[in-house]
Amino acid sequence: MPPRLTAQDFDQELLILFDAYVHGNLDRRGFLAKARRFAKAGVTAAGLLAALSPDFAAGQQVAPTDARLQTQWAGYPSPQGNTTTRGYLVRPVRAGARRLPAIPVIHENRGLNPHIEDIARRLALHGFMAFAPDALAPLGGYPGDEDKARAAFATLDQGKAYADFLAAARWLDARPDSTGRLGAVGFCYGGGIVHRLATDLPELNAAVPFYGNTPAPEQAARVKAPLLVQLAAVDERINAAWPAYEAALRAAGVRHTAYQYPGTQHGFNNDTTPRYDAAAAKLAWDRTIAFFEANLGAGG
Repeated sequence: MPPRLTAQDFDQELLILFDAYVHGNLDRRGFLAKARRFAKAGVTAAGLLAALSPDFAAGQQVAPTDARLQTQWAGYPSPQGNTTTRGYLVRPVRAGARRLPAIPVIHENRGLNPHIEDIARRLALHGFMAFAPDALAPLGGYPGDEDKARAAFATLDQGKAYADFLAAARWLDARPDSTGRLGAVGFCYGGGIVHRLATDLPELNAAVPFYGNTPAPEQAARVKAPLLVQLAAVDERINAAWPAYEAALRAAGVRHTAYQYPGTQHGFNNDTTPRYDAAAAKLAWDRTIAFFEANLGAGG
């Protein structure tokens, strides 16, 4: 099997184009047109896109059938009228019926794909009850294809989607198998949602946004939970707003720690794509687990 490609195998401008494509600022046709000049002998623009796109099997760390875990699809009430939406709930088997600290896992801008399900399972192996809600559930759920997921995501009413994320966190916190200690972690789009949850959920006890958009600085004073902010080094789109928000957090006396990982790209924790940085991802994950253990208590 050939070695997996890394960010160093691609031109930085191509990675920036891919980031624009992933976040809806450039469509597939536009990406392919601009990527042609990076194509080399035997590698087309379409081949470059395929090489940069997620390989969920390669990134999976915990199998869905892992006997150490209890997994299920669970419904919870949506505030959008008399409806129910759903997500992926994971608990460690060893915990039995004991109550556990609870952590919503907020996905990127493609809905609840296999990578985020895997993140939920990883958290559960550390003794937490993890719940990954799916913003695409009202549209039938993650469609199994990243392009289709991105297109579906663009049609969502973001106000309603955020209300469902809030409802998911409160539903999880109120479950009888929760200790009442609530954390939240999210990635990219989900990192931005976690930042927002920290302004709206006084019951939140710990929040870890990975390279997510920050709220307006005037919202910082509403944050009550300690924050662990994980940032990539090469990520101008996200990093430009961070200094003003951090200054507002500091002025409001909000406990927060931010790490920026040298040489990393946006999405460096996602081990399904070449933007993954193994060393930085391990360090960021170890810090995340230690932060949750310190603020939520050890799990089962």
